[in-house]
Amino acid sequence: MSNTKFDELLTNLKTGKWNLLYFITSSAWLFLIPPQNLSGAYVAPNIGFKCRPPQSLNVTISEDSCSYRVNTSSEEIEYPCTKWDYDTSVFSTTLTSEFDLVCDREYLRATYQGIKMVGGFVSPMVGGYLADRFGRKIVVVFNLVIFAICSTCMSFLYNLYVILAFRFIVGFVDMPVFYALTLEICEVKFRSLVGVLTALPWAFGTMAWGGIAYFVRDWRTLQLVASFPNLLILPALYFIDESPRWLITKGQHDKAVRVLKKAARWNDAKLPPEAELRALMQDIEEEAKNECESSKDAASSSATSTVRKKLKGFLSRPLLCSTRKITLITAIMCVDYFIAATVFYGLSLNGTNFSADPFIYMILIGVMEIPAYTITAPAIQKFGRKKTSVFGFTVSGVAILALAFISKDVGWLIMTFASLGKMLISVAFQTIYIYVNELLPTVVRGEGLGIAFIASKMGSVIAPYITEYLGPFVPWMPSIIFGGGALLAGFLTMFLPETKGKPLPDTISDLEGKKMRKRRDDHEEGAEEETKLNS
Repeated sequence: MSNTKFDELLTNLKTGKWNLLYFITSSAWLFLIPPQNLSGAYVAPNIGFKCRPPQSLNVTISEDSCSYRVNTSSEEIEYPCTKWDYDTSVFSTTLTSEFDLVCDREYLRATYQGIKMVGGFVSPMVGGYLADRFGRKIVVVFNLVIFAICSTCMSFLYNLYVILAFRFIVGFVDMPVFYALTLEICEVKFRSLVGVLTALPWAFGTMAWGGIAYFVRDWRTLQLVASFPNLLILPALYFIDESPRWLITKGQHDKAVRVLKKAARWNDAKLPPEAELRALMQDIEEEAKNECESSKDAASSSATSTVRKKLKGFLSRPLLCSTRKITLITAIMCVDYFIAATVFYGLSLNGTNFSADPFIYMILIGVMEIPAYTITAPAIQKFGRKKTSVFGFTVSGVAILALAFISKDVGWLIMTFASLGKMLISVAFQTIYIYVNELLPTVVRGEGLGIAFIASKMGSVIAPYITEYLGPFVPWMPSIIFGGGALLAGFLTMFLPETKGKPLPDTISDLEGKKMRKRRDDHEEGAEEETKLNS
């Protein structure tokens, strides 16, 4: 297989300075993403405010400070409040106070947080297409340049809707291509380790975001401090090469040879003679093309067969709903991804409701992600995907539900349960990512993951409205929604089959067990015949 041949080539190249450059640069990038993803917690927080009515001798301010009543000798007239005084004991300036995001404009606080997630709806799919079409490096450079410029420029904008537009762009260019590039040039034996280690910068970035916000209380300065370091990554991109795997499969062998020679020089390794190397590249390119054509033919054949059997008129059921089993997996997968993202981001953004100190809260939930990312791999190896994800969802749900019944006076207990919930939802989130890849057959794996991704993005968009819009009015409601949702996901996941130690299904028939049972029966019959012959 082409993947195997290229992996053998990576093994010959060893792991050294060339690989570390990718790992360190992508880790720095991942470290700087949380301040943008979670910026609403400090840039547009829920803060106290009081209506500032025009000077009058007889004015009564409503309880919610959104209106005031002027009492005259004959009647009482109510007017909407247009100016407010804001509590500056925690934050000196915020988007909330600068643009009066209160009362009938309250939803704009949640919109500020959610619009980045809206921008991220299609970014991975677009990024994947562009990376396959034009190369990994050019997409990475484009992403980082636009991300750095737009996030930094927001500090100098004075129109709220322009700020929201820039925030949308930041979400749109937040494509995971750099992560994929880092794994593509990684030696096989280190690939799973690198996959885990590149998740840790997110946790450290979350912790750093809470620490920086503690010292910088002006939103413009805070946005600048959190965004400017993105510009410092750009010079490192000059030294990063295009993925040699992509260059080979696209027939750009001369460039691939140059990249591999540089990698061998940096890693102090030896490559095969150039003639042998080029022959190997030709084999890899041809096998990659054959595999691609075979996959397309198989998917097309499977889809055509399904259409012929299922179509009546012009309506058809998609492959992901073609059998009862694949339909069940698809439905539960979407619910799991939606709930995991909703709870994950909901807990991250709910510091004002779950803690008297939003800065310590952000640092703690970042700390709790570190063990979550490090224990997931050994847990799924020992207990399996199903048990690990069910455990993560269920215990997280119980911990979050408990928050609805704990008095705010017991702050340490609220922080403990919130941190526990965040750690275990992180475990569940990471587990179902692996789990779904193993559940879905090859012919629909890409389509299924795309639907799951859309479901998770929907959850991340909805989360800020629950925390920032609903939370201030009904403080215990976010805990009920997040905790109940996690319990529901844990319950539904119990209906999925375990995938530990089982071969990946290629077709829906494999998933149903028909072909796999036939293969197993044929293998057993062959073994019996061989035993008889030997005896």
